[in-house]
Amino acid sequence: MIQLNINGVARDIDVDPETPLLWVLREQAGLTGTKFGCGIAVCGACTVQIDGVAARSCVMPVSALDATQRIVTIEGLSTDGGHPVQQAWLALDVPQCGYCQAGMIMAAAALLETNPNPTDDDINAEITNICRCGTYNRVRAAIKLAAANGSETNKG
Repeated sequence: MIQLNINGVARDIDVDPETPLLWVLREQAGLTGTKFGCGIAVCGACTVQIDGVAARSCVMPVSALDATQRIVTIEGLSTDGGHPVQQAWLALDVPQCGYCQAGMIMAAAALLETNPNPTDDDINAEITNICRCGTYNRVRAAIKLAAANGSETNKG
């Protein structure tokens, strides 16, 4: 039995310790917003945050985690879709098919936590998720919009 903190809830998970976090989230926790894409940590569709850092859950065995670490999925980013990154995504109509977008949003939110005003070079270096629809320009614009809105919110 492995205990994990997923979206602020302590969960006892009975799986093989080498099971990737992605499958625990989807199958045991019922959180299907995190997607399977490549299975080799390249595409980023499976991106979640672990202690505020973007992580590819498809290659992260649950044995590498413990109950003290905070795992946040797209479902836990905000309860009402009000996170600045989610709002920017909606405002700029970022997704096309949408499959990769949860991972993109989680990576963008992690970036803005450590770098509240990223440059294009910062975004290019940190957001390595793949979007088969090619929404990269809208993703970059949404990250900048979220940064601006987050800054205004924090001045409050």
